Amino acid sequence: MHIDGWIVFASVIVGFTVGLTGMGGGALMTPILLIFFGINPTTAVSSDLVAAMVMKPVGGGVHVRRGTVRWELVKWLCVGSIPAAFAGVLVLHATGDSATVESTTKTFLGFTLTLAAAAMVFRAWMQSRRSARARAGQRATLGPGGRIQVRIPITLLIGAVGGLLVGLTSVGSGSIIIVCLMLTYPELRGAQLVGTDLVQAVPLVTSAALAHILVGDFQLSLTASILIGAVPAVYVGARASSKAPDGLIRPALVFVLLASALKLLDVSTGVLGLVLLAVVLVGLPAWGAVDAAIHPQSSWDVTGLRRRGWIRWQAFGAPAGIGFPVAVAYFAKTRPQLVAATVASNANPGASQPMTFAPERSPGGS
Repeated sequence: MHIDGWIVFASVIVGFTVGLTGMGGGALMTPILLIFFGINPTTAVSSDLVAAMVMKPVGGGVHVRRGTVRWELVKWLCVGSIPAAFAGVLVLHATGDSATVESTTKTFLGFTLTLAAAAMVFRAWMQSRRSARARAGQRATLGPGGRIQVRIPITLLIGAVGGLLVGLTSVGSGSIIIVCLMLTYPELRGAQLVGTDLVQAVPLVTSAALAHILVGDFQLSLTASILIGAVPAVYVGARASSKAPDGLIRPALVFVLLASALKLLDVSTGVLGLVLLAVVLVGLPAWGAVDAAIHPQSSWDVTGLRRRGWIRWQAFGAPAGIGFPVAVAYFAKTRPQLVAATVASNANPGASQPMTFAPERSPGGS
């Protein structure tokens, strides 16, 4: 069995990123195997799924011990996802000869990565909005012993669609299903969403992995290389997650996912460059404007910064390209101050003394 050192190195990067952000590893590892290492699409998908089958129970076990798993949702998600994941692999291999199967897998992966990038943006916005509503006392969350009204048909549908995507591409269990759960069950707390998603993903990826093994896609040496690098890196990334500059990491990951998706869909280099340039120049300030708007006015007051100015300069400057440097300044300096103010406010809700920061005005002094 040959262990590829470069794949181990790539797995370290992916594992650390997964631990840092909580996103699914398939969205990063599978396209890396295809684009940089020339691995066949089905082999890359199957090896990544088998690696996930080993790693998912570790994170899921933590949430089981903490009591943050909603088993009533896990049950119905699995009823939909397990047969869909298994059947998806078999249907894919029934579409034609090996070349057709590889081409179809690559195309499916490109579209799914695009969907995952969009889901990541939407999830970040939803999380910020949920946090803002919770701080304002406008959102009731479900306690550890609380009961939830299970929406069986839509939960089955979420499981089936997610299972099909995972079986075809290995992407979806950690990026798309959790967003669907956020929309369907807004009363769930963040830890409950993550715990439920992680636990339901264990039988899901196991089903998809077994189907790939049965059709002969699995490669032991590739899976071993992934596990050697990813397992310790996930742990290190999780330990460092509380100190990570989340506001910069997630936009960068969206950029990487979109670039990978367009590359797998055989978009020409010129068009790829233009699209990614537009995403950077317009997308980052647009993200920054939304993020700035979601932070409560109290945090802006504590820091001495002007909320309206930062929102306007990013939102209206985005189409012209001038919003980009403002967004960089916002994420690098202003946002950390807002987060620190919010954390301090939550820790000392009755504190009357404001935090002290270096004086800073919004761009243009508005």
